[in-house]
Amino acid sequence: MKNHLFLVLLFVIGLSSPGVFAQEDSGLLTIDRIYNSDEFRQERMSPTQWLSGGEYYTMIERRSDGYDLIAFKSSNQEKKVLVGSEDLTPEGGDAPIQIASYSWSDDEQHLMLFTNTQRVWRTNTKGDYWRFDRNMLTLKQVGKDQPESSLMFAKFSPDNSQIAYVSEFNIYVEDFETGKTTALTTDGNGTIINGTFDWVYEEEFSCQDGFRWSPDGKHIAYWQLDASTIRDFYMINNTDSIYPQLIPVQYPKVGEDPSLCRVGVIDVKANSKKWLDIPGDPIQHYIPRMQWISDTEVLVQQLNRKQNHLKVFRCNVVSGAVDLVYEEKEDTWVDISYPDATAGISDLLVVEDGKAFLRLSENDGWRHIYKVDLKTKEKTLLTPGEYDVAGYYAVNEKMGIVYFNASPDKATQRYLHTVPLDGSGTLKKLTPKEFVGVNRYTISPSGGFAFHSHSNANTPNTTRFVSLPDHNTIETLVANKEFKNKIRQIDMPEVEFFTVTTEDGVEMDGKMYKPLNFDPTKKYPVLFHVYGEPWGAVANDVWDNRLWHAMMAQQGYLVIFMDNRGTPSLKGSEWRKSIYRKIGIINARDQAMAAKKIREWDFVDPDRLAVWGWSGGGSMTLNLMFQYPEIYKTGMSVAPVANQLYYDNIYQERYMGLPQENLEDFVKGSPITYAKNLEGNLLLVHGTGDDNVHYQNAESLINELIKHNKQFQVMPYPNRSHGIYEGANTTRHLYSLLMQYLKRTTPPGPKKALP
Repeated sequence: MKNHLFLVLLFVIGLSSPGVFAQEDSGLLTIDRIYNSDEFRQERMSPTQWLSGGEYYTMIERRSDGYDLIAFKSSNQEKKVLVGSEDLTPEGGDAPIQIASYSWSDDEQHLMLFTNTQRVWRTNTKGDYWRFDRNMLTLKQVGKDQPESSLMFAKFSPDNSQIAYVSEFNIYVEDFETGKTTALTTDGNGTIINGTFDWVYEEEFSCQDGFRWSPDGKHIAYWQLDASTIRDFYMINNTDSIYPQLIPVQYPKVGEDPSLCRVGVIDVKANSKKWLDIPGDPIQHYIPRMQWISDTEVLVQQLNRKQNHLKVFRCNVVSGAVDLVYEEKEDTWVDISYPDATAGISDLLVVEDGKAFLRLSENDGWRHIYKVDLKTKEKTLLTPGEYDVAGYYAVNEKMGIVYFNASPDKATQRYLHTVPLDGSGTLKKLTPKEFVGVNRYTISPSGGFAFHSHSNANTPNTTRFVSLPDHNTIETLVANKEFKNKIRQIDMPEVEFFTVTTEDGVEMDGKMYKPLNFDPTKKYPVLFHVYGEPWGAVANDVWDNRLWHAMMAQQGYLVIFMDNRGTPSLKGSEWRKSIYRKIGIINARDQAMAAKKIREWDFVDPDRLAVWGWSGGGSMTLNLMFQYPEIYKTGMSVAPVANQLYYDNIYQERYMGLPQENLEDFVKGSPITYAKNLEGNLLLVHGTGDDNVHYQNAESLINELIKHNKQFQVMPYPNRSHGIYEGANTTRHLYSLLMQYLKRTTPPGPKKALP
């Protein structure tokens, strides 16, 4: 549910499929211009990899007859071709490999290529791998005896002699010289899962790649899940054959036990394994993170079932010793990853030659960086002050500084900062003042260079390559010139940031798109776009789902985004965690009370307030329509959780507790509880193939609304997942549906204010 907030934005900003409609010169946006043409396609960087600690980076560069893999010298952008597409045509083939992603061996002489990929839940993590030897100029398929497109997470050994990968839930190694393949696990079968994860670990902990080489290449540490007690949730495919097909998904609903989880360590040469002796019930605890810190030691992060008690263990894989080096408790929950951080598994940042690690903690009321000494277990606060760290990136050991994102003065923005690793606490902002808005970075291992992406509500993304810590621009890599020129030709609505204070004394950040030719003496309808849960904010100063909302503003709507308590705003732990056991209550009240204030604005028509949202925002939309029917005229809810007991255990229990202990909170926060109160216009949209928020939610809500004789409209999208994008014309159809329903039920345009 959380991740879809970001997934949907990619579709709205203009990643449309190629179309046949001609570009238009008008300054007005249309559905076809946004979703059925290439007119607003943005530039994207090709995959990059650091070499030599950041002295170089590599990137794929297209040419008229193929592509080259280029190495750029970081200091001056001098470039040389390392591999060309003519080198990457398999024997007997007539075309080079299409590269989805790639990686380098530690000696930088071998290239791993990922191709022919297939989707597993959210992303394409299965496919075929090929190894290119730069010295011998040979291209060989890895795991060629395995089923097609079945390999996952292939990685070179640190000594550049072997490749390890996962196939069909087991881990294999393949020798470079002999090509011999050895199965390191043999019990994987879909119920026993080795080296990767089940659905819920991937969705809620961002866990996909489930094994790690030791630094000396002698061992592999890996996760094993036993999902034998996890019940299947069956989705039904009614359209791809005459008879329906059942699609099972291992899905632990809230209140159900998770998979048993443990960490094994394999001696690769001896092909023997042992299990780390981590204390605690392996079913009632999660192990969301694990990493090597030396040739023989692994750091394991363990969370209890309620996710309010974190333990970090230092495990010696030779002696078997397990030492608790860090512990953190909260009355609410403990975070191990953050919306502002890099996607995927985020390891603890090990510093000072492996003597310490960095950890973000909120125990003092703000999210701060602490340095934890592995030997003494002492904690040193690196970022004192009343401000939040959004996420940390990297360290520059030579200079003794850590790079992190924060915005002490304005919660809706993000800037790069540093503090010393010694704990002296001197905060320094590195992002130049001209880059107002949201700034994100990918920093080299040495901390001397970075890819810098910047945007704000009026400025599409630009990616630059910069030196650090001086933050000098060396090269602009993605300028988005054509896209920006197109935007300049559009009559883009004015964007205004504001705050609103509710009758409960809660001050909320807001962002508003004003209609063209806005006249403050007239009254306009409002379209609120909401999310409102702990995994996303909508009012940040960033270029996000700009075009569809801009089009609605052009057509005469005030489009407003606001962030309530419980959203991941940089406003302190109390702001974020006040939602504990109150999802659907405190966040809905904040939104409604803010809307109540806004409808008093002179230029707002109080009889034309509409709201829409997706996933958690769909749930919020329902709660607002049902709990505050006197405020909202129209609601459009996409892929909502109608009953919190229908969602997965990791997410819902993290923020709501265990239903065995406080069932009343789940009932009180669920939209279905209040469905009987519906008075306005409701459009319910859901994909029947949604493996995340099941279509079950829609059908249960439909039954409840029927029970109370409430009229509403429903749009099911057959076999579409949570993103509702699969199939020809789906995205265009969906946003056309939303636009037409809104215009029909809440007419656009200004009305004269009554005297």
